[in-house]
Amino acid sequence: MTVAKYKSPLLLIPGLSVMDRYIITELIPPFLFGMGMFSAVGVTIGSLFDLMRRAVDEGLPATLVLKVLVLSLPQFIAYAFPTSILLATLLTYSRLSSDSELTALRSCGVSIYRLVLPGILLSLLVTGLTFLFNEQIVPAANYQATVTMERALNEEKPPFKERNIFYREYDSVDQEGNKETILKRLFYAQQFDGERMRGLTILDWSQQGLNQIVTAESAVWNFTQSTWDFFNGTIYLIAPDASYRNILRFTHQQLQLPRTPLDLANKGRDYDEMNIAESRERLKLERASGDEDDVRKILIRIHQRIALPFACLVFGLVGSALGNSPQRTNKATGFGVSVLVIFIYYMLMAVGDALGLSNYLPPIVAAWLPNLLCLSVGGFLLVKTAQ
Repeated sequence: MTVAKYKSPLLLIPGLSVMDRYIITELIPPFLFGMGMFSAVGVTIGSLFDLMRRAVDEGLPATLVLKVLVLSLPQFIAYAFPTSILLATLLTYSRLSSDSELTALRSCGVSIYRLVLPGILLSLLVTGLTFLFNEQIVPAANYQATVTMERALNEEKPPFKERNIFYREYDSVDQEGNKETILKRLFYAQQFDGERMRGLTILDWSQQGLNQIVTAESAVWNFTQSTWDFFNGTIYLIAPDASYRNILRFTHQQLQLPRTPLDLANKGRDYDEMNIAESRERLKLERASGDEDDVRKILIRIHQRIALPFACLVFGLVGSALGNSPQRTNKATGFGVSVLVIFIYYMLMAVGDALGLSNYLPPIVAAWLPNLLCLSVGGFLLVKTAQ
């Protein structure tokens, strides 16, 4: 057997045997091929068609379309890491099996578990790379792609939410021995320029028996006194029988309201434009509002960001187990099996997401459901093959 000329950081690890080095070098070419193929397919289906349509409709220059396309590529590269590991392990071990190399190694007393170790080591390395790539590059690239497109359409995206800012504050109360969540305050602003909110309406039930409605032309956060300065507005005090108890008009009024609406407005990025640290900051703001639906959604997104890199390890185990099975698998069959496994994995991801958002599963279980199920299947196949 001749060792290929491809190099890997794993080959520098002391203690690797000749067999380990050989299998790893055999894994790298199909892995690189899978990265190129799955990234190209993903960006073509996910971005290219939509960009071409918008380029024709809006008359966007080709250079801008190319820039947005390049900025969209990291997202699909992140998804290509685990799928490429699956393809590499499945094709490599199937090729070694069809050439009777695995049979020769097993006749020398090498167990199945020892044979799949190089594939697992490579999967662990790619897991770390995927996590770093998904944290450091993907969110920034997604945000820049959005900003570039918005600027091209003369709709510059500010680093904050500029219209229709909603903030719902909840409170937990005891109702006949049962703890219930009720709406405490509803905050709405029509516009936000990064400093001043305009067109405000606040519905306030913070004090029992004293509900009020506050409308104002504008408002700013007073950093020195930690209050809101409202300008040119009206306060409607509501009596218990739902009639107006009093109406107070003002040109300047300070109100002790939470600053959370301002913080939420200043966090203008979408979920796929934030890394884990930024998502945790958003989570603190959402928890301050008491909205369990938003809290649950962002918790699922945070756990999914951690779970996705570990799909490389799961796919490495599944691909290695399938490749070591007694059935002979050619390249066409290997591609077909890879596509089927990938489809099942992402279908499970969608199911877990839906169950988590519907509160049927805890966020951590919803995010890790595909990994847990596929890991169980991969472990079962490996044990069955080893028997």
